Amino acid sequence: MLLDVAERRAFLSSAVRWLRTGEKTELERLVRSPYSGIDHDVAAAYATLASRGVDLLEAIDAQRLAVPAADRDALLAFSSRLRRLAERAPELEDEPLEAAIENGFGVSTEAPAALPQPRSEALELTTAVDPQAPGPVFARQQHFSASALNAYGECARKWFYRYACGAVEDRGSAASAYGTAFHSALEDFHGEFARPNARDEDAMRSRIVEYVNWAFERHRDGFETRVAFELQVRRAQRTAQRYVDWLLAEAKRAPFAVIGREVPANVELGDQTFVGFIDRLDRDERTGTVAVVDYKTGSIATTAAEYREKIRKFQDFQLPFYYWARTAEGDRVGRLALVPLKDARLDVRPVVVEIDPAVTQDLERARSRMIDVSSDLASGRARTFDATDDPQACTFCAYAAACAQKPPPERERFGR
Repeated sequence: MLLDVAERRAFLSSAVRWLRTGEKTELERLVRSPYSGIDHDVAAAYATLASRGVDLLEAIDAQRLAVPAADRDALLAFSSRLRRLAERAPELEDEPLEAAIENGFGVSTEAPAALPQPRSEALELTTAVDPQAPGPVFARQQHFSASALNAYGECARKWFYRYACGAVEDRGSAASAYGTAFHSALEDFHGEFARPNARDEDAMRSRIVEYVNWAFERHRDGFETRVAFELQVRRAQRTAQRYVDWLLAEAKRAPFAVIGREVPANVELGDQTFVGFIDRLDRDERTGTVAVVDYKTGSIATTAAEYREKIRKFQDFQLPFYYWARTAEGDRVGRLALVPLKDARLDVRPVVVEIDPAVTQDLERARSRMIDVSSDLASGRARTFDATDDPQACTFCAYAAACAQKPPPERERFGR
């Protein structure tokens, strides 16, 4: 494999450091490297698992995530190579160890041969050739997630950059680190408090403080400065107490039990495979119906009517996807809920969509659209990927700088 010399050097350095020290961050860098032999999105998914405290190699060996056979083989090969190297590392000095890594992964750090010097004679321009005919564009993975479909619904060009080209690796932000840490804290919290009730209020308020502190400590590297880290922990602690307020009020209104946390949502729709994780599953103690709960630490719809409109316009597929995944498992889903956890100053007031015949019809249409879109993207029938006409969608897009089709910001629309 021949890529940039600096990237090859970085891969070898990370491999040596991991083999010598066992640092988890080095292993996460290795799995996301182009030299790992693993698909970009699959590697990112496993790196996310590792960032939540899961042993990466054990997760790979246990096949924690459902992936196509080719990706599974690449993952197992990556794990096997590292384990063999780990067995030999104690008896090797750094130079022989690097040679073993190069041999195991087919990596060479030798600089390419010098380019030939340009000829001094004048160059003649050749006749222009006809443009190449457009060809099919395929997704780089053979499964789809709600995030991928939402990206396509928001901006087809964004999907093209991310899922067809893998053009930019998103290294994350403080906002994403906050969301990951908060999700992790609530996952641990509901492992202890599956049936919230007023008798346990003091314990719930005390323990959620500990879970938040521990989760953010595990994700400290996601924050650039100590001040930023401390501010976000305090924000999370205030939000967590408001979350407990809502849990107690909800349990008083209609007792429920948390029956699942970070539940895999893998389902076949049409000929396509969809994969993901559901933040929380609840069961109503009176009716036995299941509620799908998704935590949101970013901006979301403010009302159920607004969210239903996004479903009808095929701008959001996440809860429809989760609905069909749980329905396929035999659950009777009674409600879909988005829980806002962004603003510590506001009470937690979920956006709840109750399942009725009209909502079911919207979900059926979303399901058909999911199948159609994923089939087009998987088969290569989609040939053009136009940019959105909504400038707000470009605000935090990692590909905005490279996108010549992006719409001008609102403030510039009448200046051109």
